[in-house]
Amino acid sequence: MTTPATGTGRRGATTAGGTPAGGTPVSQAQVSQVPAGETRASSATLAPDRQRVELAISGMTCASCAARIEKRLNKLEGVQASVNFASEQAAVAFDPATVDVAALIGAVEAAGYGAALPEAVTEGDPTGPYRVRLAVAVTLTIPLVVLAWAPAARPPGWGWVSLALASPVVAYAGWPFHKAAVANARHGVATMDTLISIGTVAAWTWSTVVLAAGMSGAVYFDTAGAITALILVGRYLEARAKRRSGEAIRALLELGAKEARVVRDGVEVLVAVDQVEVGERFVVRPGEKVATDGVVVSGASAVDASLLTGESVPVEVGPGDAVAGATLNTTGRLVVEATRVGSATALAQIARLVAEAQGGKAPVQRLADRVSAVFVPIVLAVAGLTLVGWLLVGHATATSAFSTAVAVVVIACPCALGLATPTALMVGTGRGAQLGIVIKGPEVLEQTRQVSTIVLDKTGTLTEGRMAVTAVVPAGGVDGDQLVRLAAAAEGASEHPIAAAIAAYGRARCGALPEVERFTARVGLGVEAVVEARTVVVGRPSLLEGAGIEVPGDLSDEVARLEAAGTTVVAVAVDGVASGLVAVADQLKATSRQAVAELRALGLTPVLLTGDNEATARAVAGEVGIERVLAGVLPQDKAAEIARLQAAGEVVAMVGDGVNDAPALATADLGLAIGTGTDVAIEASDLTLVSGDLRAAADAIRLSRRTLATIKGNLFWAFGYNVAAIPLAVAGVVDPVVAAAAMAFSSVFVVTNSLRLRRFRPGAAGR
Repeated sequence: MTTPATGTGRRGATTAGGTPAGGTPVSQAQVSQVPAGETRASSATLAPDRQRVELAISGMTCASCAARIEKRLNKLEGVQASVNFASEQAAVAFDPATVDVAALIGAVEAAGYGAALPEAVTEGDPTGPYRVRLAVAVTLTIPLVVLAWAPAARPPGWGWVSLALASPVVAYAGWPFHKAAVANARHGVATMDTLISIGTVAAWTWSTVVLAAGMSGAVYFDTAGAITALILVGRYLEARAKRRSGEAIRALLELGAKEARVVRDGVEVLVAVDQVEVGERFVVRPGEKVATDGVVVSGASAVDASLLTGESVPVEVGPGDAVAGATLNTTGRLVVEATRVGSATALAQIARLVAEAQGGKAPVQRLADRVSAVFVPIVLAVAGLTLVGWLLVGHATATSAFSTAVAVVVIACPCALGLATPTALMVGTGRGAQLGIVIKGPEVLEQTRQVSTIVLDKTGTLTEGRMAVTAVVPAGGVDGDQLVRLAAAAEGASEHPIAAAIAAYGRARCGALPEVERFTARVGLGVEAVVEARTVVVGRPSLLEGAGIEVPGDLSDEVARLEAAGTTVVAVAVDGVASGLVAVADQLKATSRQAVAELRALGLTPVLLTGDNEATARAVAGEVGIERVLAGVLPQDKAAEIARLQAAGEVVAMVGDGVNDAPALATADLGLAIGTGTDVAIEASDLTLVSGDLRAAADAIRLSRRTLATIKGNLFWAFGYNVAAIPLAVAGVVDPVVAAAAMAFSSVFVVTNSLRLRRFRPGAAGR
């Protein structure tokens, strides 16, 4: 897979600088340019007046925190931000003329949270902050619960014992909740920590007053302790699960080579992989990983590219073949010339695209964000009304009214709403990266669900993309070698795959080819050239007809016969006279028929879109099981054909690999680029199939749909939980301890449900 070094494609990037808080310089990898009005997760082209940066956010405890930070950042002039609660990062696009990185960090800190560039954050164990506090809470809460629920086990003065046990739990184990609640209150906001802090402190304070005053009411020390312990258990499990959700992309980066054997002054020198420069040659021994992207200069071997493509079968490589960094050399010794290093390598680009996708927001998350932003204040209001309402009932005691209000405060859970989308997105995109499927943005998930028609390019998508001459038919009286020699010379100046095949055949058959004096390419039709003072036209038969050159009947019959056999026929005219035909064919990929069958099984209608003539196109389509064919489509018209399908009411996906496919990929509702294709096609697409295997298109759509279904399932649970739980708490059906357990479980359930995506497998058996 290749990626552009400059910002020519949908997601290309150049870099710029900036200075964060504290005066630390911002590296080129930390800040890059992005178009006006776009965030990093959805940028399409580059504009000189926009930059982007990712910030690591600390202190978030629920979705309302993320919404608050996002709102604060977006208030800054020229800023467009998206905050991801699950990954704890903010993707920010900003205008450097009006704001800098230091101002962005300051805005986050002003909201009561922490922010830093990811490189400045030391990654540790996310469960670390909870371990000791959780141990204290559980150890002291167990006897608290026994005293509360087993009257026979109560010693004299058990109420004071309960106070002694509950106080460290509430004060020490629950300190992070209280600290965050106070910090948020200072900024005039309320979060999930506010609910937990109010609930536990209220239960402890009420019970202490009842005990100290000798009142006859019930005490809730066990409630205060159990709520704290259960919430800490939930946070601990949630932290573990959230870390697992991002493991795929971390593992991908960690598996890259760490060192390279660079050839300098004829001597192999072992250096760190980040010291390898473009143009340098390095040695890869059997069993070693390729240090960085490059081209094989000498040697032959089989390279295991499963890390990038998800395919376990090694690929044979030799001089002239491209190899990607982090792939494994299995047998022979290779000398490779580096072509891309650092952030430009295929591995780094895949990681970047996945990170951008994980940092974005799917359309289905918007409702959750709106709810989370106002959730906590509404819950506090409902709890207050519940307390007042129960007291006004008359037969309710102050104790029962207080207990019910605490249950309302504790059972509310905006955490589940905030985790529903990003955790599923992180796991789904990470699993895709492991299988060689790069999902470029969360909006892609919605598009895959709606797609009804999938348009397939022929060359390089259904076929190997390597054309070869299969027949030469000279006209009467024309020497076959001379025909090939002139045609190959004319085509040698073209970069088209058919032209390259004819030129290669000509060199093999006739040796060195003559120089071309003048050359004109007719896009989608062929070429005209002057070779050895003779005018040569090579291209579709229609090109000759358009030039007023008559194709005799015997050659026309041969054209029909060769096209019916599935070959592409090129006509050759010399000095205005039709001189013969050259038939060129591209072998179908062995997996194309199976891939088309899998796409049909997903409910999609496959359509073959090609510049070939009708007969050739239908011959190929018949071999792979495609009924609908759009043939004879010039490169510049492919996007128009996609638009026509869309105008007819179809939701169109497009699979292609060439430069001429880029407009069609961008026009389609869903663009899928074969990863072995060109930079422009990959950048114009929504999904990249790194392996080049068309079967991965079906897997990509299945994975995207599965991820979307998981997100919707998570949101259904999160909304359903609150819709059912809060009224039950208001009615007094649920007590505070059960409420705390249910709240903790809801968050853990959502994250665990998302982790099921890690078990996603390719659809075809035995692959």
